[in-house]
Amino acid sequence: MIEAFRGEHHDYTRAPLQRAIILLAVPMVMEMLMESLFAISDVFWVSHLGKEAVAVVGLTESVMALVYAVAIGLAIAASAVVARRIGEKRPGEASEAAGQAIILGLGLALCIGAALGLNARAILGAMGADAATIAQGASFTRIMLGGNATVFLIFLINAIFRGAGDPVFSMRTLWLANGLNIILGPCFIFGLGPFPRLGVTGAAVATNLGRGIGVLYQLWNLAGGRSRIRVGLRNLRPNLTSMAAVMRPAWSGMGQFLIGTTSWIGLFKILSLFGSSALAGYTIAIRLVISALLPAWGLSNAASTLVGQNLGAGHPERSEGAVRTAVRLNVMFLGSIAVVFLAAAPWIVGAFARDPEVYRNGVAALRIVSLGFPLYAAGMCYEAAFNGAGDTWTPTRLNFYWQWLGQVPVAWFLSRGLGLGPVGVYIAVPASFAGLAIAGGVLFRRGGWKRKRV
Repeated sequence: MIEAFRGEHHDYTRAPLQRAIILLAVPMVMEMLMESLFAISDVFWVSHLGKEAVAVVGLTESVMALVYAVAIGLAIAASAVVARRIGEKRPGEASEAAGQAIILGLGLALCIGAALGLNARAILGAMGADAATIAQGASFTRIMLGGNATVFLIFLINAIFRGAGDPVFSMRTLWLANGLNIILGPCFIFGLGPFPRLGVTGAAVATNLGRGIGVLYQLWNLAGGRSRIRVGLRNLRPNLTSMAAVMRPAWSGMGQFLIGTTSWIGLFKILSLFGSSALAGYTIAIRLVISALLPAWGLSNAASTLVGQNLGAGHPERSEGAVRTAVRLNVMFLGSIAVVFLAAAPWIVGAFARDPEVYRNGVAALRIVSLGFPLYAAGMCYEAAFNGAGDTWTPTRLNFYWQWLGQVPVAWFLSRGLGLGPVGVYIAVPASFAGLAIAGGVLFRRGGWKRKRV
């Protein structure tokens, strides 16, 4: 266990499979636990400002999900290519792929920031926010969307570290970035000590400061050769061949997460029809759900790295074994969290919600969404296997069928057609989780992902 935190280099194509999973998964899970702590801390402090503040965070996060989708799509491609090159024992080409991915990421982030940041008020209005919510949160939305480069790069470079088999650097990055964020959040929100009182805007300022410092730490490790791969200035000069190798799987990777995240925007849009209390309650519940899912993503990311490196080394049977082990562990982990959420939802949500209607919606959403945890635990591991192999089209199709053609229409039908209100939206979430996991398991067993080349 301690060995996993030291940052030593290991050959994950030869180490015993159980040991390789532990060495990769422990820092990845700890990385995501810190992200979970930040998500809970952020919404806890913002909840003290009222339901409009919580609603604007939820609406902004649903739009930021578009940024996350592009960032994660590129990150998946970069991680898959880097992992494959490391498995093939070609670290120089892995460094080149990493450098080209960083160039692409920075360019995309700047373009997205300019387009969205300048239209913050209009975006909130289009999402269904009322006048009070827009007045209180427009600055928060503008800073989060306009400064998205910090979030974009931290996701991308951490994925590069994980693909290279250096998850400890990803873990340290988020510990640093989110640790600063957790400390600075209440300082800027409430004006503690010498800090200005910025209200909900302070949460955005703290996020960008903390993650900006995290990006600097990442670049220092890449340039200083502490990682398994080293990115120098020569790797940051545009190279169309290397860039194309990253972009081929990146397009479908972006589409995969854009489909998923735009479906979440669709859910928020439907919920906005039922008022800010429903939005705020769902936002609190989803932040809590994300806090549980993120460590599970850490475990699935370990499987993704092992898939990529072992396929590169010509060991597809080890790749399959890693995924099956990750599925078992993930189902046990998220299943236990689901039991806790189902039993303790009133007390957990009560720590964040003071308004009775917000509280009622939050408890209902947390309990209903938690029902899908065991199946989602399996589904995320299957998707990680496809992505680690560079087969980003398979999860893209799965997300399209089960989220856009499934989750959003079902949410609308249950909430409006059958008159279930917000509860209908909540029910649609675990229903789509179930379909996604079952379909993913069937395609995983067929084994087409083992023959994918990147």
